Amino acid sequence: MQKPTIQPGRPAGTSTYESAPAMAFGQAVRAARVAQAIAQDEFAALAGISRSHMGKIERGEHVPTLPLILKISMALKISAAELIAATESNLRNPTEA
Repeated sequence: MQKPTIQPGRPAGTSTYESAPAMAFGQAVRAARVAQAIAQDEFAALAGISRSHMGKIERGEHVPTLPLILKISMALKISAAELIAATESNLRNPTEA
């Protein structure tokens, strides 16, 4: 029995992911970061995440884990709930994101 291959950048143990929520979360993070006029590399350093990984999260190429979501929200100085609410809004209204 062959194990399914895991795509690079996916959480351990998953072979697929849903792109819409990942993209909506990335849009929410980017909007909050830009609203605070923080450069991506500076923001990544504040969150303790590599700049390239942060870019992949913002582009919806990576699904962040709960610890990453918490790091991101703390670096943005907003609650994780606000970040998830913005993500849900982006999912409901994809053209407004």
